[in-house]
Amino acid sequence: QVQLVESGGGLVQAGDSLRLSCLVSGRAFGNYGMGWFRRAPGKGRGLLAAISKSGNSTSYADSVEGRFTISRDNAKNTVYLQMNSLKVDDTAVYYCARARTFYGIIDSQYDYWGQGTQVTVSS
Repeated sequence: QVQLVESGGGLVQAGDSLRLSCLVSGRAFGNYGMGWFRRAPGKGRGLLAAISKSGNSTSYADSVEGRFTISRDNAKNTVYLQMNSLKVDDTAVYYCARARTFYGIIDSQYDYWGQGTQVTVSS
């Protein structure tokens, strides 16, 4: 049984930083790629950032490139999303997800999801 639990969301002001965490239960965390998604009000859920099983490869959506950083600690079964220079448009529910393979760079490559954590950025 794989469970993902996000934490670290909240209400911040534009320009602030926030770090999200996702604790993954179950074995073999280090064998799978991980990703962060978000769903903004009135929009669909989309992949923001992905990291390979080793952490050596990462990729980002254009909207967060240079502001967000994904990382992982395989000893702690945890993946992180450091979000800097937050904008009002970053307001969304953020989800972490586990890929089916060692690195997932498109949405359909993910099969386990957390419940999400709300991030609200005020102006």
